[in-house]
Amino acid sequence: MSDLKLLHRAAKDEDRSSSPIRKSDRTRQAILEGALEMLWARPFRDMTVADLMSVTGVSRSAFYQYFHDLHELMETLLQGLENEIFEAANPWFNDEEDAVASLRRSLDGLVRVCHAQGPILRAVAEASTTDERLEQAWSSFLGEFDDTVAARIAQQQEQGLIPAFEPRPMAIALNRLDASLFIHAFGRHPRSNPEAIREAVTRIWTSTLYETKT
Repeated sequence: MSDLKLLHRAAKDEDRSSSPIRKSDRTRQAILEGALEMLWARPFRDMTVADLMSVTGVSRSAFYQYFHDLHELMETLLQGLENEIFEAANPWFNDEEDAVASLRRSLDGLVRVCHAQGPILRAVAEASTTDERLEQAWSSFLGEFDDTVAARIAQQQEQGLIPAFEPRPMAIALNRLDASLFIHAFGRHPRSNPEAIREAVTRIWTSTLYETKT
């Protein structure tokens, strides 16, 4: 479970616990959620600790109890998003039943997660062009999905479910298409209709991998 999910759960328990650990979770949650809210309206380069903490209503000094700097905050948000995406994509990565149905369930979850957290994708992708640290974080983020998708394609090729072709270039192509589309559709307000985006990625993935009608 990702940091964001754990922190969301901690927030739900707020009224049932006043221990220092619970209070700490709530403060960290407020910072993460405040950062996501700010990213809807501004790029990472315009974010400051002072502005962020004014949104959260917590003292500026409290930020440094949880994060070394804004880069670490963004890396935490990106890691949380990565965990959410892998959890959403679990059916296709692990189910051994109907491959196409599993892929559709995974893409449904992927769209749902990115619709909610699209500004994280946009902020890190944009910053990665000029910021070496976030460039590394973005490259690692994409690489994790490239490795996993390529391995799953190869596995299903061995099972005769997917035609023969080189898995990794296809994985990279599909993942970059998704990232670009989600950033465009969900990276800022107003967001695109998630149903239309879901249909687009489902058609592309299923027709590319399984050569079947959606």
